[in-house]
Amino acid sequence: MKAVVEAIQASALMPVEQALDQLLALADAAPLREVQTVALAEAQGRVLATDLVASLDLPPWPNSAMDGYALRMADWQGQPLPVSQRIFAGHAPQPLQPGTCARIFTGAPVPQGADCVEMQENAVLGDDGRVTFLQALSPQQNIRPQGQETRKGEQVMAAGTRLGPIELGLAATLGHGHLDVVRKVRVAVLSTGDELVEPGLPLGPGQIYNSNRQLLLSWLLRLGCDVVDAGILPDDLARTRACLADLRDVDLILSTGGVSVGEADYLGAALREAGELALWKLAIKPGKPLTFGHFQGVPVIGLPGNPASTLVTFGLLARPYLLRRQGVAAVTPLSFPMPAGFDWPKPGNRREYLRARIEQGQVRIYKNQSSGVLRSAVWAEGLVEVLEGTTPKQGDSVRFIPFSELLG
Repeated sequence: MKAVVEAIQASALMPVEQALDQLLALADAAPLREVQTVALAEAQGRVLATDLVASLDLPPWPNSAMDGYALRMADWQGQPLPVSQRIFAGHAPQPLQPGTCARIFTGAPVPQGADCVEMQENAVLGDDGRVTFLQALSPQQNIRPQGQETRKGEQVMAAGTRLGPIELGLAATLGHGHLDVVRKVRVAVLSTGDELVEPGLPLGPGQIYNSNRQLLLSWLLRLGCDVVDAGILPDDLARTRACLADLRDVDLILSTGGVSVGEADYLGAALREAGELALWKLAIKPGKPLTFGHFQGVPVIGLPGNPASTLVTFGLLARPYLLRRQGVAAVTPLSFPMPAGFDWPKPGNRREYLRARIEQGQVRIYKNQSSGVLRSAVWAEGLVEVLEGTTPKQGDSVRFIPFSELLG
């Protein structure tokens, strides 16, 4: 009988992939279309709104990859060559005089007529000002050809690219001082429950400090969102309605706690009254309950209230939704297989995400995987995925998702 009940419960749970697909479909149906033009210094973490096209060849002309000497291969049959000019980066050279070589420095334009650069380590400058080359030379060696990296008119970054230091460096290399980006997604964060108290205030009987608010506010800022702190919602339907109505100018309302169907689910009650509510029971642990709905046209995601549940469901589900709203195509965090440094004794009917870190080439899990223990995530470096119905043993391959992939 117990096995039958467990099977029925498992069949009623939505797989993680299905929930993510539904959230991404909802995000695709409501893209942010407003475009802003910002300076490179302000573009960190933003999402490119239009394809970035090269406005010039890169490099714009053949240049030297080494400090050394530029020469024409046809002029050299092993004899020393006189130096006819010195070419520094940022200076325009003269055409190479026949029968000579040019002293050249890294990044400097190769003079017209030269087809080879030999590094200075393989050349000796004599007292007579002539250069002897110590080994055989080959055409085009140590020369970066024009357009080696990009050609004018070539697409170098697609719309939907998240802009980090490397992407901004490439934009600067191409001479772009400003970029067109998608406006920031505006997210209101609220917590629910009479038991919650903000840090720094005294606790009353049965109360706890609100950790989820700080977790999400900090995380959203790292994701480049504009954040509205909507505070703590008391367990009161009228005040819940009023608070939600004040948030009509945001792109998403993100709540924690109160996503069950119990008597204290005032957020769910307000959503059911104002339009649409979908309560998904996910095949995920921690974080089974997840709410998606709309309040007067504004999307609402309700995350579970336990800190580790909030962390896992935001990282794996809400974060991809927010990125996709801004047009980011690749929203799946990078992960890699690692040998398990633990035994998992009992198969579950939900996919489990364990707080873990890498030690001596294996992933080891925190001793307490309770959904209420946030300290486990401070100790950890990421999440280990344990698939439904599996019991990984020491040395088995498991998927590891670093927090560095989820937090940014």
